[in-house]
Amino acid sequence: MTHTWDPDRYLQYADERGRPFVDLIGRIDAAAPATVVDLGCGPGNLTRLLKERWPDARVAGVDSSPEMIEKASAIDGIAWEVADLRTWAAPDPVALRAPIDVLVSNATLQWVPEHLDLLPGLLDRVAPGGWFAFQVPGNFDEPSHTTRTELASQEPYAEHVRDARVPTSHGPADYARVLLDLGCEVDAWETTYLHVLTGDDPVFTWVSGTGARPTLQALPDGLRPRFEEEFKARLREAYPADSAGRVILPFRRIFVVARKPA
Repeated sequence: MTHTWDPDRYLQYADERGRPFVDLIGRIDAAAPATVVDLGCGPGNLTRLLKERWPDARVAGVDSSPEMIEKASAIDGIAWEVADLRTWAAPDPVALRAPIDVLVSNATLQWVPEHLDLLPGLLDRVAPGGWFAFQVPGNFDEPSHTTRTELASQEPYAEHVRDARVPTSHGPADYARVLLDLGCEVDAWETTYLHVLTGDDPVFTWVSGTGARPTLQALPDGLRPRFEEEFKARLREAYPADSAGRVILPFRRIFVVARKPA
């Protein structure tokens, strides 16, 4: 089942979504890389930070969504490409072929089943002594995800969404073991952010731009409004607003920064 991404919806919480990216690249100790790639670059607003940090590098952004790359293309000085991560990591990739000094992937791998198996291929794209850094959500046991799963398993929704993509990830130690076995120096950690959201049904707005989007798109037009209203009601119960209308969304994320042996 295919789905499309909405860059404008995704960017509604651009500052909050960008914090993990800044924390991730802050741990990359690369002085003057020649080639930097953002794999799963989305609308490119964070890829721009890579160009600002390494202005002399050739910076490229790769994403499987034509909608995201179209949005990103408005940003000058960066090479943009539509490509699937799984193909890009293959032995004969269709994307940028030069050795990469810094390969970054932010909140992308969770959309690829069995992505642990892709790590060796991704590391192969990195130059000796280069850096491979990624971040994935680790909050899939939180109500923002479990309520969607519970509701989607019920009729009349289940028959429509059973093949919808659902993100998933592993623990930091799982990623660290794979990359250590490949000879890398590895720094892995996790952080739980507390995002303070406001507005009408802000948690629904957040998840409908990312984790819940494939489920929502899989529903027929006649059922989607009913599902959304039930989903919003459950999220309001799980994440109640305070007297000032603020909602706190805890969000655990997993980080890995690996340096390839020289």
